Parts: sequence; structure tokens; C-alpha cells
Amino acid sequence: MELFHKVCKAAVDAGASDLHIKIGVPIVFRINRQLVNIDCTIPTKEWMETVAEHIVPKHAKRKLEEEGEADFSYYLPGAGRFRTNLYQQRGEWCLAMRYVKTQVPGFEELGLLPVLKTFAETPRGIVLLAGTTGCGKSTTLAAMIEHINAHQRRHVITMEDPIEYVFEDNQCIIEQREVGLDTQSFHSALRNVLRQDPDVIMIGEMRDAISFGAAMSAADTGHLVLSTVHTTNSSQSIIRILDFFRADDREQVRRQLAGTLLAVVTQRMTQTLAGGVTPALEILINTPIVRKLIEENRLDKLPAAIETGVEDGMQNFNQALYNLVTAGKVSKEEALNKATNAQSLEMNFKGIFLDEGRRILG
Repeated sequence: MELFHKVCKAAVDAGASDLHIKIGVPIVFRINRQLVNIDCTIPTKEWMETVAEHIVPKHAKRKLEEEGEADFSYYLPGAGRFRTNLYQQRGEWCLAMRYVKTQVPGFEELGLLPVLKTFAETPRGIVLLAGTTGCGKSTTLAAMIEHINAHQRRHVITMEDPIEYVFEDNQCIIEQREVGLDTQSFHSALRNVLRQDPDVIMIGEMRDAISFGAAMSAADTGHLVLSTVHTTNSSQSIIRILDFFRADDREQVRRQLAGTLLAVVTQRMTQTLAGGVTPALEILINTPIVRKLIEENRLDKLPAAIETGVEDGMQNFNQALYNLVTAGKVSKEEALNKATNAQSLEMNFKGIFLDEGRRILG
């Protein structure tokens, strides 16, 4: 275990976001989104089995035996907390570990827009953080909760699998419930959460109709609900949510969603000129126009509503990337690589802006 602990501490010292351990090959760190082999003893089968035996908590061992993989948090004094997944390939153990910073980063450090503070301060509604795996959704959620904790007197309950950031009560009372340790399942936690007098509910991930139905019920009764969903853009998130439900229920769900949704924020991480990363944010806000489009099932018009809603605080990915380039944070090449419509963004860089959104809505 001494070597394992040294590897974890080395990852933290090197500024790695993730580390990957696989039998028979060098250990790999992900630093600034690049995979880097480290000079270290090659992991053996016996060593990996010893590590697995020591780091898997009791509540995760049953799942590991039943499913062959498990998610859990691992805390190492002197290094910090790691979100850990132990799984198998070719019948052998592998480890994927993500380092979770002890200090929750602030909005400015993360490159988040001030409008997200407004969402966090709103008393009711659903705020969804969308994006692919590894785009920083959990960190943004943590920043929003920490903002609430610093500025408002509220009761916050989180449901996570596993717990990532650990919060200390400041202005808020914060209770963090880990699936498998503090509650049997997300569904069990959601059934009981409204009896626990929360003001803010954070659900680690929207996974199905039950979790989203519970989120809408909570928002309906005056709670702020924060959660994540795996989609690539904000308008697609609405479609994904509706796909959770049976076709016969979707019209009713769509109307309820139109009344409870506050915003959808989708992230794409971009490489900065300074050598780090910063998020490009697509922001959909449930304005009267957006609400009407959702109610009338004109979801194909949502991208146009985002494009034309800049005065309301909305922006699409092309607008976000254009702003990052003009601010001197991201190169044009990186922006074009991450753009939804690279040809349109390239025209923007040449000073040509087509008002397609207003034409489509009109």
C-alpha cells in the first residue's frame, strides 16, 4: 500500500485530475486533459488485488461482488479525496481515480458566469448541469452550493454516488447522503427527502423518470433542485428528460417541466492559451418564450431561442467560444474545434453575424 499512497500523492503534486492503474502497464496521470505515463513500478496482479482489498469500503463490497465494479470515495490523509471506480478488464482489476480538490473552487477560478450565482440564489426551480463525462459538471454544482452556503441561510441535502466535495456548514446546514452508505438508493433518498425539511436538494445525476419526477414535485412545492444530466447541449437535455417517460405521459410532463425548469447549463472544457482549461457554457433560461416553446412542443426552436436570448443571460456554444477568444483566453483553433457550428463561428471571427435565430423564431 505504500507505493499506492505514493502514487496518489504524486498525482496531487503533479496537478493531475485523474489517474489510471492497470496491471502490466505504466501508471498514467491525466494532466491538463493529456495522458502522461509516469516512471513507476509496473502494477502486478497481486499488488492490485492487495490495493483493491484495502480501499473498497464495506458498503461497496457487495456491489463489487454482484456487478464486478463499484464507485466509492477514497480518502488518503496528506493527499485528499478521490472519486474512485474499481472495475475489471480481461478478468483483471483496473482503477480509475479522479482527484477531488478539498477546497471548492470559486466562480472566478472556474471561469463561470455571474448568471449561475443568480440561479443558485433563486428559491425554487430546477437547474440542470449538462455535458459529457469529465466536463466539470460536479465541480460547478459544488461551486453553486458553496455560494449558497456563504450567502444564504438554507437547509441543503445532497444525494451523491459517491460523495465528491465535502462541505462544511457556514450559513447553511448541509447534509450529504451517499448512496450505499447513508441510503440504499437514489429512489429511497428521493422518497424521503421532502420529509427532511430541505430548501435546496442536490441530486448527483438524473437517471430515470422516478428521479426527474421527484425533482419536478420538489420544485413544484417551492424547493431549489440542482442536478446533472449527460447530454451534449441544452436543448437536447429537454428531449432527454422527456425520453425518461412513457409516450402517454410526455405531454403532461412537458407542461410540468415548463413550469418548474429554471435553467439548463451545458459545459464543454476548452484548452486555454495559458495552458489550463476553462469551460465554454451554453445557457438556456426558462424565459416566457422558452416556456411557451416547451409547452407547445416546439423543442426544435429552442436553439434559436438561446441564440436570440443574450439580453436575458442566454448564450449558445458559438457565442460562448467567441467571447472566450475575444477575451484572449482561448485560441481560434481551439474554439473552432469545440464549436457546434464551426463554419458559422469562423464567419463571426471575420465580422459576419447572421441573425438566423430571429428568422427561425419569426
